[in-house]
Amino acid sequence: MTPSHPDTRLALLQDWLRAQPAALALDIDSLRPASADASFRRYFRLDTGAGTAIVMDAPPPNEDCRPFLHVADLLRQAGVNVPEILAQDVDAGLLLLSDLGDATYYQCIRAGLTDTVLQAIYRDALAELVRLQGAATTGLPAYDAPRLADELALFPEWYAGRHCGATLDASARDTLGAAFETLVAHNSAQPVVLVHRDFHSPNLMRCTESRHGRNPGVLDFQDAVAGPISYDIASLVTDARTTWDEAQQLDWAIRYWDMARRAGLPVPADFADFHRDYEWMALQRNLRILGVFARLYYRDGKPGYIRDHMPRVNTYVRQVASRYRPFLPLMRLLDKLDAQGPAPGAVPGAAAA
Repeated sequence: MTPSHPDTRLALLQDWLRAQPAALALDIDSLRPASADASFRRYFRLDTGAGTAIVMDAPPPNEDCRPFLHVADLLRQAGVNVPEILAQDVDAGLLLLSDLGDATYYQCIRAGLTDTVLQAIYRDALAELVRLQGAATTGLPAYDAPRLADELALFPEWYAGRHCGATLDASARDTLGAAFETLVAHNSAQPVVLVHRDFHSPNLMRCTESRHGRNPGVLDFQDAVAGPISYDIASLVTDARTTWDEAQQLDWAIRYWDMARRAGLPVPADFADFHRDYEWMALQRNLRILGVFARLYYRDGKPGYIRDHMPRVNTYVRQVASRYRPFLPLMRLLDKLDAQGPAPGAVPGAAAA
């Protein structure tokens, strides 16, 4: 048998917690996993004298706590419901945070919600997004044309090349180049606000006013940037983890647009223009995500993203690409790729059931 390796990070984390002030009343023995994500970060929950708290373990040099702390401060100043920092050791990559609850929107949706409750919590999310976009962007990286273009390179490399097994000829490269150039030019010209980059159901906590503050709590914001105003609403209504039909997407987008206008955010005066803005932003985001999900499998050995979420993202891509004339050649290329490679959601090499 291969000997198991000791979890040195866990031992470090426990020692750090033991050194915290007695007033926090941390119950170290109650430490248990809370969640993990696609990065090196992981999260634990433990009992305290005041309820529960969350420990973020962000191991250097793979992760850096500083962006999390900086963005948390920007958002807190704007009135966004984000975790309070109870203790920190930035050099060690350890943070102790207030607990915003144990149920994300994604978990609540999977467990089952009435439509009345669903609509209520998503109206809360739209209002929180408007608050978030009113935050200062001081010190945030620019989500500009070069960065948007760089991210799109994930699609030909990881989705077309690795997942679909395609060698793109000159015609296919020209098709992608023209589509990418159109998207980047349009999206980078939008007004700039604070962009969360993953404002969707797994990063929104369903909160109760008495315990966790206003609904929702917002998590996983450390990658925030200063970028296009339509990005986060595109993330929410074309959620990579939860399927929303077009009627629902449109309903929430209209509600957001109306809230944003009344808050003085720089959205277009005509909703038809904003509809195109967020759909083109969604197309760009979801092309990138197809590449990200493929990379998570082929490079990192994580098949769940391909199996559980790639078909949904592929559908979102086609929804927009089929609607607008500039992207019809892209739509034809997508048809060829999907015919050539594994079906979206098929995990290459997986045993048949």
